[in-house]
Amino acid sequence: MKALYMLSFINLAVYKLIYSGHCLSDNIHIGYNFTLPIPVEYIQGFNGKAYLMETDQMPLNFRTALSVDAVDGIYCCSLQVFLGNVKVWTSGHHSMFCTTSQSCVLEFTEIGDLRLKAFNGQIGWRTATFGQGVQKLQLFDSGNLALVDAQENIKWQSFNFPTNVLLMGQRLSVATHLTSSIPTNNSNSFFSFEIHHDKLALYLNLGSNDIKYSYWEFHPSATRNITYIHLSSKGLDLFDDKYRNFSQILSPIEQPVRFLALANDTGNLGLYYYSPYKDKFEASFQVLNATCDLPLACSPYEICTYSNTCSCIRLLTNPGDHTSKFDCDPGITGKLCGKKQVEMIELQDSGTLLRNSTTMTNVSKDECANSCLNDCDCAAALYSSRIGECMFYDTVRGVKQVNRGSGLSYLVKVPKGSTGNQKKSGLRKWVLVLIIAADGLILCVVIGGLGYFLIWKRRKMSNDCNSDAS
Repeated sequence: MKALYMLSFINLAVYKLIYSGHCLSDNIHIGYNFTLPIPVEYIQGFNGKAYLMETDQMPLNFRTALSVDAVDGIYCCSLQVFLGNVKVWTSGHHSMFCTTSQSCVLEFTEIGDLRLKAFNGQIGWRTATFGQGVQKLQLFDSGNLALVDAQENIKWQSFNFPTNVLLMGQRLSVATHLTSSIPTNNSNSFFSFEIHHDKLALYLNLGSNDIKYSYWEFHPSATRNITYIHLSSKGLDLFDDKYRNFSQILSPIEQPVRFLALANDTGNLGLYYYSPYKDKFEASFQVLNATCDLPLACSPYEICTYSNTCSCIRLLTNPGDHTSKFDCDPGITGKLCGKKQVEMIELQDSGTLLRNSTTMTNVSKDECANSCLNDCDCAAALYSSRIGECMFYDTVRGVKQVNRGSGLSYLVKVPKGSTGNQKKSGLRKWVLVLIIAADGLILCVVIGGLGYFLIWKRRKMSNDCNSDAS
């Protein structure tokens, strides 16, 4: 196994020696074919790249690579674009091409179709540009990877298929958006950054139910429709339908912005610049700056507290119960509804980051709780006593403590009896029985003692009388 591991690294070293450096061109032509071997055995964390093209900006340039990555027990192939050492685009962002074949092949056919396939011929990704006069694959100085014809007309480009990164000079319209990468931890949730005519918004998407909740929104002060956004060296520019720049999200530092990125793990959105002193990219601006403002900062059925730490909701409702410390999930494995199966627990002065949920107005807290109890899809509800509004949620995420006196109550549906209240009630009953028994015993002792004393006293007086008579 060690020999195989060393051989893999030798292969990678050879790839980097041959296919990196200034001798690489920024384009390849039709008829091109390149094969990247895959390790025979699975190696956790393996990542192999062969750099095929690069631009000539120095010291920080764009490069295109064919990559093999170890993912969940199998190897996946993709075509990728890098800015320095940061991956800014990949063909496998939305759908991975995984194979048990012995190699990955990048094929640029004579009819202009760019394909990613396995050694056995299985096609995992393609541009579908055959018959359009495509002559070469070009990597532009902007980081755009494009297929062009003999007149340099673009027939396909990576800028039209954004991932989680927006590069300087790139634009997004209301028809496109950024998304986080495919989760590899069996989670069906992902983040997205979307453009609407009246706002920019970040969303938590729950893939299984096709439901999404926003957790950050930017509304321009000017009352104009957003047509598209454009990333400049100073920040993010918003344009209207007459192509006028009417609003901006600016970087607070002078260093030019190189890209905007939606973080795959946290869902935060930031502007990034290159620091030559630290030789790495750093965030000059992020829209969310506190731990409790991140939608998945805590696990399901946890709440982000004033101290920016996560606590089990069950511990918050039952401070003396430490049995749930490492298991916050109340045990809901399917849709539950009806008062016989579930109950609602209330967290006062608590809310959620998630917005745009189903809403009821002019209702009481009890009506809000009952509606959630009877709705099998409802997992929690947020109630505002100030305006009598009730919002329903299909997930218990993004929960946080808010200012005292806010009038907000977060209501969570849990299986009946899971909060420990019944155990405590039973305990109180046993304590009451013991107290009554103890009191009864004491009372019996007192009454018995008093009776014994009276009988003894009467006998003594009788004996004294008999003595006097004699």
